[in-house]
Order: sequence, then structure tokens, then C-alpha cells
Amino acid sequence: MKKAVFLDRDGVLNRELDDYAWKIEDFHILPDVIPALKQLQERGYLLIVITNQGGIGRGLFTFDDVERVHGYLREHLAKAGIKLEEIYYCCHHPLNGACICRKPDSALVEKGLARFNIDPSLSYFIGDKERDILAGKKAGVKGILIEQNTSLLEAIKQVI
Repeated sequence: MKKAVFLDRDGVLNRELDDYAWKIEDFHILPDVIPALKQLQERGYLLIVITNQGGIGRGLFTFDDVERVHGYLREHLAKAGIKLEEIYYCCHHPLNGACICRKPDSALVEKGLARFNIDPSLSYFIGDKERDILAGKKAGVKGILIEQNTSLLEAIKQVI
């Protein structure tokens, strides 16, 4: 079985804003992301992003807007030799009802575990909110809680 690091997006990979980051001009990848992800990838970890994008459910932006930002993220990381296996996101907002894919629920983590044959006991979820850690925990993945917009290099010391 494989091992993975699941990563929250906003506040972990890119700068958390007071509002949603759905425009490329507002999407700023944090400085230590590339060296941190390179180290994880070199140690055999698959990299999977799990993010709540409730602005879709609220009608603030569209699936296409999110896909455009995710394409930008993938392209930026690929230039550095980093491959994201997948980016899973929940488009629902709690104001519009409950779902099982929105963190702190674990459906998207479980989807990644099953699809890529990942051993949860060898895997981690790095996030800047308790809901990230809970989503990982529900799926049997160890959580690493970090301050938002801080160095990912510090967090990966718990992994490598």
C-alpha cells in the first residue's frame, strides 16, 4: 500500500484571505510550499489536496472558477517537478444543508485512500483548522495542525 499527505488548500498551500480565493490574481502560493512538497514527494508520499469550496454552493463563484485556480496551482507545482495526485473539493455550504464531503467529514479523504490504495496508518493530513484534522482522524489518518499562512517546512518535520 501507498502513503500520502493530504493537504488543506487555503492557509496551507496558498495565502488565506478574509474572503474566498477563487481568482488567480488573489491566489498566492506560500513561499515554502515547493521545497516542502518536494521533500514529501521524494520520500514517496502521494500529495492530495482536500478543500472546502462552499462559495460554489453560495453562488459566489463557479466550478469553472475553482478549476481554473486548481489548474494554476497544478501548473505552478509541475514546473518544480511536483505532482498533485488529485484535488478533491466540496462545493457545498452548510447554509444549504449537510453533506458528507465537507470537512470535518471524511468522504473526500476516504475517496483518496480508496482510489490510490493508500494506507491511512502511514499517512497524514496537514491543515490549518480543526476540521481538517477531524476529517483525517475520521479516516484513520494522523493530523498535523499548523498556523495558517505559515511555513509548511515546519509541519513536514513531523512527517519525514
